[in-house]
Amino acid sequence: MQHTGASAATVNRWYTQRDQYSEELRFPEVACTLERTHYYDQKAVEAFWSAWRQDVGTGRLQTAGRRPGDGRGNHGGGWGRDRRDRAVALALAELRQAGGYRRGMAAHLAREHGGNERSWQRAMTEARAQYKREQTAAGR
Repeated sequence: MQHTGASAATVNRWYTQRDQYSEELRFPEVACTLERTHYYDQKAVEAFWSAWRQDVGTGRLQTAGRRPGDGRGNHGGGWGRDRRDRAVALALAELRQAGGYRRGMAAHLAREHGGNERSWQRAMTEARAQYKREQTAAGR
């Protein structure tokens, strides 16, 4: 992780999928494990990373086996995030109208607009954070 800048999940994926790659692009074997943390031979990791960057072309991690996403669980946005943004906007409007959060707002939104209550709870959580930022910026 230190040498490549990759996350623990990416290193784990490289390791678990190592048999799918040619010898020169294969992530190295674990050198030792201490307290459930794997350590690798530095020269082997450097050789892997050099070959991986040459094969990928840019060396950017986002091209290392996963599609880029928006960081919010929806690859590239799309209808899922758009629907969530609309739900957050409705929840934020509800918060503004009520002058702040009231218990049961997510259930009310679920009954009024459809969908499940848990989805509205997540939208309400995002809306509450936005509402709090608005209130802080307004000096309240």
